[in-house]
Amino acid sequence: MSLKDKILAADDLPRKPLIVPEWGITEEDDGWIRGLTGAERDAYESSIRQFKGQQMVVKLENVRARLVSLCLVDGEGNRVFTDKELGAKSGKVLDRLFDQCADLSGLTADQVEELAEVFDGAQSDEAGSD
Repeated sequence: MSLKDKILAADDLPRKPLIVPEWGITEEDDGWIRGLTGAERDAYESSIRQFKGQQMVVKLENVRARLVSLCLVDGEGNRVFTDKELGAKSGKVLDRLFDQCADLSGLTADQVEELAEVFDGAQSDEAGSD
């Protein structure tokens, strides 16, 4: 097997059983929290910022539900929810799941906040440079 084939064949997305007592979800339900692929992580990070004209703005609305919805999968690896569906669920539960999803994806809550600060700074710099 070539190096390329070996790398592409590797199952390198970490995952752990989805257990949410508040939702009655146990290990027997065959739900999983899995880490993001590189492309998914880039898309998620990009979704946090938007351009309105020449200005970059931070979009933190539903930021936890968006990440969790990307990471919750069934036994076959299919996404279970959209971010809008999960946005109506308990903030406390979403916060806990967000932390688990971020950890499996190599993305910390601090990094999300850091992205927001960087984008806020970029927005301020752009706004002040007119």
